[in-house]
Amino acid sequence: MQGQAQQQAYDRGITIFSPDGRLYQVEYAREAVKRGTASIGVRTSDGVVLAADKRSRSPLMEPTSVEKIHKADDHVGIASAGHVADARQLIDFARRQSQVNRLRYGEPIGIETLTKEVTDHIQQYTQVGGARPFGVALLIGGVENGSPRLYETDPSGTPYEWKAVAIGADRGDHQEHLEENYSDDLTLEEGIALALEAIAATAENGTIAPDGIDVATVSAESERFVELSNEDIEEHLVANDLLATEDEDDESDEE
Repeated sequence: MQGQAQQQAYDRGITIFSPDGRLYQVEYAREAVKRGTASIGVRTSDGVVLAADKRSRSPLMEPTSVEKIHKADDHVGIASAGHVADARQLIDFARRQSQVNRLRYGEPIGIETLTKEVTDHIQQYTQVGGARPFGVALLIGGVENGSPRLYETDPSGTPYEWKAVAIGADRGDHQEHLEENYSDDLTLEEGIALALEAIAATAENGTIAPDGIDVATVSAESERFVELSNEDIEEHLVANDLLATEDEDDESDEE
């Protein structure tokens, strides 16, 4: 019984390390990320692609009210997986830091700098009593001095740079698909196709509907964040034979 009580103490306290050096609340926050729908990031030679699965839980829900990809600055996009409310707070923080940098230095913030500002903020919540860690992971993608950059943030406050990465539910399957099909010379269009294929790889029948997906790009040429419309997404799904038919949609609703 005494051992169980000690275990619970480590379990509840964010500021207390367990005897084997673990922070259980941070690990629980990672589990919250795994429960969120997937987001995919792909860095190509022409820019960065962000794609997110935003399938709604009910046919009565307005698809436009489910936001998984956000514009942080003209040249930066952020996709999330995990607690949406936590993501919104971190994205607002990233937007403020981007504006502060523009006002202070008269130039857009670097993607690496912004990521580290966000992860420093996340890390503070892993060592302060009375607060819990953020139960969300982010993909921060953009263009810095003409070079596409893609970063992942972890609930521990650790940043990672990637060529292609998945966060959220079924991460292992998505990541396996990316590792098998990624190449350094992908174009932006091919990056979009790869991201959509990765999401479809775990979907029912291997197909997806355009209103259940968010896709955004940041081109290295324009250095501008652009979110694709449902019509544009549908064109990419048709071109890659990933578009769900109405019959498939009806079957998934019934399930």
